Amino acid sequence: MAVKNYGLLKGTVIESRMERDLDTPHYQIHAVDENSVHYRIAVNVMSSSENSEVLYLVNENFNSSLTEKLTQLPETYLPLGNENRELAIDYIRDGLFDPSLMKPLPSDATGPDNDLNDILDHYIQKAISEKAFIYIYGSKFGPESQPDKVFGFQPTNGMHNIHMNQGNEDKQNQRDWAGDNGTWHDGALFLQFENQWTAIFLAFLSQSWCTDDRGYPTKMCQHDDKISNQI
Repeated sequence: MAVKNYGLLKGTVIESRMERDLDTPHYQIHAVDENSVHYRIAVNVMSSSENSEVLYLVNENFNSSLTEKLTQLPETYLPLGNENRELAIDYIRDGLFDPSLMKPLPSDATGPDNDLNDILDHYIQKAISEKAFIYIYGSKFGPESQPDKVFGFQPTNGMHNIHMNQGNEDKQNQRDWAGDNGTWHDGALFLQFENQWTAIFLAFLSQSWCTDDRGYPTKMCQHDDKISNQI
């Protein structure tokens, strides 16, 4: 079925907040677009599945033809339906990065710069100080009339599913995310600094990197396996 309301937000970051003590913590980002519309970006820093961690990869010198397309976009939310399909991304089919370089990291660990909250915060604080553009791939939610539960702006708008959205097992009689499976519906973060682009890719250790044309796993293969699976 694929995640709903898949799209791309271009904006600037106002503030952020770490979550460490919740059952399903997120790294929360407050962004605004050129029309002064406010958004909360909820980035998973821990998996809701047992025995699964979040995988991450940061490329501080991201170089791709995709950045040329992103630079030309207006500073607002863009739905990625049929009319903008060329901007959609797919971790397995796009060749944007080498999945074997992804590493699992806990959401919370004692000490500096050793958990996913710390990693994300480093780059987001840099984006705030340098007034960099942020590009968020994921699912839009809102507008909702009530104040935002984290940052308090109103109405609530935001983005979530900022991670790979395919390869989830269809588990009978268990909570699962197979309904989110879809090709060309993956989430990510891109930061446009003055002289470089930084890309942040996220996935779950429980997801398979061998998927069919619906995004469902054909077999369970890990991110560090050689991917030659499209069957």
